Amino acid sequence: MMIYLDNAATTRPAAPVIEAVTDCLTAHWGNPSSLHRFGLDAQLGMDAARKTIAAAIGAEAGNILFTSGATESSNLAIRSTAASRGRHKPHIVTSAVEHASVRSTVDALEAQGMRVTRVLPREDGRFYAEDFLDAVTPDTCLITMMYCENETGRILPVERVFRTVKRKRPDILLHCDAVQAFMKLPVHVEDLKADLMSMSAHKIHGPKGVGVLYVRKGVHLVPSVTGGEQERGLRPGTEAVPLICGFGAAVQYMQPTVRERYEKVAKLRGETIARLQALPFVTINSDEAGSPYILNFSVAGIRSEIMLHYLEEREIYVSSGSACSRGKKSGVLTAYGIPDSLADCAIRVSFCGDTPEEAPARLTEAVQAAHETLIHKS
Repeated sequence: MMIYLDNAATTRPAAPVIEAVTDCLTAHWGNPSSLHRFGLDAQLGMDAARKTIAAAIGAEAGNILFTSGATESSNLAIRSTAASRGRHKPHIVTSAVEHASVRSTVDALEAQGMRVTRVLPREDGRFYAEDFLDAVTPDTCLITMMYCENETGRILPVERVFRTVKRKRPDILLHCDAVQAFMKLPVHVEDLKADLMSMSAHKIHGPKGVGVLYVRKGVHLVPSVTGGEQERGLRPGTEAVPLICGFGAAVQYMQPTVRERYEKVAKLRGETIARLQALPFVTINSDEAGSPYILNFSVAGIRSEIMLHYLEEREIYVSSGSACSRGKKSGVLTAYGIPDSLADCAIRVSFCGDTPEEAPARLTEAVQAAHETLIHKS
């Protein structure tokens, strides 16, 4: 029996999603910009998806901008803010553990002259709102921080930071990468006070190649691409209607069972932690108070890639870190103070509502067997 534990990288498309995408490809394949019936059918499908996604985060349909994925969403949010406000307020505050789509974008802007403050976790491995607030200066134009960190599952104090900043400095734009939180943890834009928020379909059993940028009403963005009036001119080009409708179908599929799935994965993660902690050669790198969907651990003496392929041979599929880093060190574990000897052996497992109950036992038994088999060869 296959045990897939790499859901933070991507999830298996749900049956209603496949049906929605197929329907668009076979029956409603018109260009939504066309004025005839086929175009109208495509436009109506997109409109329905936009309303569904907006409602899921407490927004209006007009706040939803479709993109090719969360990477593009975050790039548009950050680069647009720098372009429109960075000349007079050239300072960005971010965390030291952001996803590559945010981290690399901020790095590029820094190389162009923006000042960047990267807030580190404290010695206990946790982030504190005060450290982000203390980093704000009169020249700050943007705070960008993720809701749920994608390698260890730690939850950052986004809500407290954003609510405090919005009260004291409403001129600062607030961007949140909510990819690992959307449809898993409570994400409501009014509670969060985010001005901009990135989300992705393929993390919630939707199709790859489509994402959303939530844009609060009144926030002005500068397009980075020109060529048409689609998506209010901010993301020109013919929309990927099948993928967009698939995104809407994924939200409809996930939303009724958010609490049920949360409780299931919390139980699975708790059992996995308990079983792994019983093995003296395993170190848990995640915070037990983090997202129940993600767990990071290290097996002393066995490098991540070796362990990954050992598990794969036994039909257990995990990750050695963020999928976007393709096995390279991202620096996230280092930021938490985890020594290189353990970071080099780190494995990320990530659950979903479809994860079988046997997963904790199967994984732990395989890890123990790997240690007995490989420790003298690695």
